[in-house]
Order: sequence, then C-alpha cells, then structure tokens
Amino acid sequence: MENHQNQVGQPPAPFSCTYSPSFAELLLQLNCSLAISTYQAGKLIIMSPKNSDQMIQLPRNFQRVMGIALDGDEMAVATKDEVIYMRNSPELAWHYPKSPGVYDAMFMPRATYYSSYLDIHDLEFGNGELYAVNTSFSCIVKIDKNYSFTPVWKPDFITELASEDRCHLNGMAMKNGRPKYATAFNKGNTARSWKDTLGEQGILIDIDTNDIIAEGLEMPHSPRMFGDELFVLQSRNGAISKVDTKTGQLTEVRRLNYFLRGMDRVGDYLFVGFSRIRKHSSIFGKLDISDRSPNAGVAVIHIPTGAQVAELKYLASVEEIYDVKIIKGFKRPNILNTMRPDFRLGLSIPGTTFWAPLEAFEKLDEESKKS
Repeated sequence: MENHQNQVGQPPAPFSCTYSPSFAELLLQLNCSLAISTYQAGKLIIMSPKNSDQMIQLPRNFQRVMGIALDGDEMAVATKDEVIYMRNSPELAWHYPKSPGVYDAMFMPRATYYSSYLDIHDLEFGNGELYAVNTSFSCIVKIDKNYSFTPVWKPDFITELASEDRCHLNGMAMKNGRPKYATAFNKGNTARSWKDTLGEQGILIDIDTNDIIAEGLEMPHSPRMFGDELFVLQSRNGAISKVDTKTGQLTEVRRLNYFLRGMDRVGDYLFVGFSRIRKHSSIFGKLDISDRSPNAGVAVIHIPTGAQVAELKYLASVEEIYDVKIIKGFKRPNILNTMRPDFRLGLSIPGTTFWAPLEAFEKLDEESKKS
C-alpha cells in the first residue's frame, strides 16, 4: 500500500489506496486500528499503522459483509445469509505460525448463525445479546441459536412483518446495552415504498417511545451514541450531525462532498466511511449527486473544530463502504474467515492455545492452489 499516486498510465493494483500523511500517525497516537466493511467487494478490511508514515491492510473475504459489531475481544459480522461471531485470542495472534510475533490480536471464528437472507445492515452487541437491523423485514431483531431471528421492535407504522423492505430501516444506535434510536428512509408501509421518495423523507426514531424525533433527513445512516451524544449521517447531502434528542434539532459538525455511510469515534475524532457514486446504479442514478467523490474511503473529522484532518481513498477494488469500526487498543490485529480452513488450525481452551505446525498451513496453501 502506498501513500502516493501510482505512476501515470499505470493501472492501480487491487485494493491500492492513497492516504494523508497524518492518517497512520493518528492511528498510532490513538492506539487503534480500523475495520471497514465493503459488501460490494465482499471484504472486511483491517487497516493498521505500520509506522508513523505508512499503513498496512488485511482484506479478508466475507460474502456481502455489511454490519460489524465490536465489543472488546468480541466481533461479529453480518454477511449475505449468516452472522459470524469471532473472539480475539492475543496468544494465538502472537504465535501465529505464518507470522510469529507480528500481530497483537487474532479474531477467530467461533460460531456461525444461519439467519437466511435478511439484508442485515447495522449489527451491535448489547448486554450479552447480538442485535441487528433486519432491513428486509423492517424491524430490529436478536440473533441467536434459537431462530433465524427474534423480532424485538418495529416502527409503529409497519403493520406486519414481511420480507418487503418497506421503509428501508437501516441504522441503530445503542444506549445502555439496548437499541435506542433507529433510522429509516421514510414511513412507508408497502413493499419498497422508500424508492418512490428517495432521499427526501428520512426519519430518526426513538425506539422506546416510537416517536419520530427528526424527519426530512436525506438518506440517514449510521446513528451512533457516543457517551450521551447522538450523531447521524445524511448520505445524500454529506452532512455529519449531532442530534439534540429532546428537540430533534440537528447541529452540523461537518459537511463533506461524499456519499456517507459508516461511522465510529475514538477520542475527539470521527472516522466516517464514504462510497463511490455509481452513475448507472438503480439507486444512485435517481439522485442529483454526480458531483460527489469518485472514490470510496474514510475521512477523519476532529469533532471540536469540525475540521477534516485526514483521509484515505481507494484507487481500485473498493467502491462501496458500509460500516466503519475502531478496533481500540490494537495496532496490528488480524482476522481469519471461514472460507479458508486456516482457522481450524488454531485452538483455544481455558488457560492455553495451540497452533498446528507451519507445515499444515503450507499443505493447505498447496491444496488451495490445485483446486
């Protein structure tokens, strides 16, 4: 990965990107790494500081990955028709046979929930539960071993559960371990009604009271509670706003010339994802936003001043970003997926861990090349 443009006339390498010189330094100072989901490319990307000037990324395959839940050593990702739960083992990370002594975290698959296709958007941990925004059925649900999903809330205007994506319920903000606020594109109660009012009638809902506390939002996404403060993104107009939960008034922190989705905070900084506008998309093609950035990436905003202090842009492979999560306390985390059998070679039991010898990995690599 380089922090400068490719030579003129040379096509960019897969997943190549450019970034501000301050991006890597900021991650080092904040003692964190970044997890980015891109469902279009089918990747969960871990972005880490290599040093104060350079970053390194690990793209991992997850089919149509969208929401990322992260709580300390626990991670879960929502994929096309599964939710995959992972647990960090620092011991397995340090003794990883392929790169011993390199990683400070290793998120290993531990369980898979077969949810079927729900078009899950946001995904969050809370009080020992795993909550998801089930966009297809216009409700918020629990994901567990008992059912495909267990509904816990739906907006008042949704009269029944049906796989019709009626209002494009997409975002969920947690408070005290429970879903507290939700975003949707409209108040429609018929199949895909939001497509008729795209970008004009977005709402923010208080889940406890079912009150709509803000409306007229332009494609709201990624509501997030940071402490007692509620933030929300408006994808269409590029606004990052703080919400007064009593009055519903929005105070703009920063407006960017991007299509925004995905947000997390560490210290005084917001890390906000943005996507490339595809002119021939059935959704984007209806919006007058052709002047937006032709790249996908992540912008860093200093909250007290509203200044953009760093930026990462992809030159190839990544066109749409959905979620952004800060992996706090780890400067070089790794993650293994279930698509390759490598993860089966690492075992954790109470008090100790085991890796298969390096020869086992090399054998798997050879078998993979032949298949």
